[in-house]
Amino acid sequence: MTFRLPDALQRSDDAAAIALLKRYYGAPYLGHGCADGAYFDTWSTDSDPMRFTAEDLIAIKFLSIDAPKTAVRALLRDRSDEFSELLETLGPDRDLANEGALLDHTWAGWRIMDELRSIPGVGTTTASKLLARKRPRLRPIWDSVVAAVTDTVPAQWEPLRAALRANDLALHHRLMRLRDVLQLPEEIGALRILDVIAWREGKDRGL
Repeated sequence: MTFRLPDALQRSDDAAAIALLKRYYGAPYLGHGCADGAYFDTWSTDSDPMRFTAEDLIAIKFLSIDAPKTAVRALLRDRSDEFSELLETLGPDRDLANEGALLDHTWAGWRIMDELRSIPGVGTTTASKLLARKRPRLRPIWDSVVAAVTDTVPAQWEPLRAALRANDLALHHRLMRLRDVLQLPEEIGALRILDVIAWREGKDRGL
């Protein structure tokens, strides 16, 4: 399994990465010209971390995802308690870079992804965005653009974890520095910074 850094992060200076982030989040934050997706990160951040709520279904709309009716029923009513138990088993949010063990398919995070994808109409992209709402520092967003830029079409989570941990967490620290340079909210973690850079770069390539 491989992970390829976006071109902007393969450079020694941060200018290209900062430019991409400014185009997405605005400068200042949520200023003129920010992308709709910029509102995903801080939409109703007081939402229960151990339960999917209607606010989560609204938040993913900013990332161009309309949850199917099957997901609304499953997450808010029919399987609400089941997913709450899975989130509790996964534990609180924490940085993916600090996960020392291999993320094999017995891991609690994968169990939630599998159960989300068991809902008719919910694929990997929707499932990843839903789980990223609950565990934004732990679960990266997956979509075809980011996967193409980072060469992670077959697998993303474990290769990214390994990349973040390499060289004494060098990539993780750089992403956090970029967030601080742009004075973005603390709710925006390393995974989201990387996601935005990769997505914006990919869209510029016409992916």
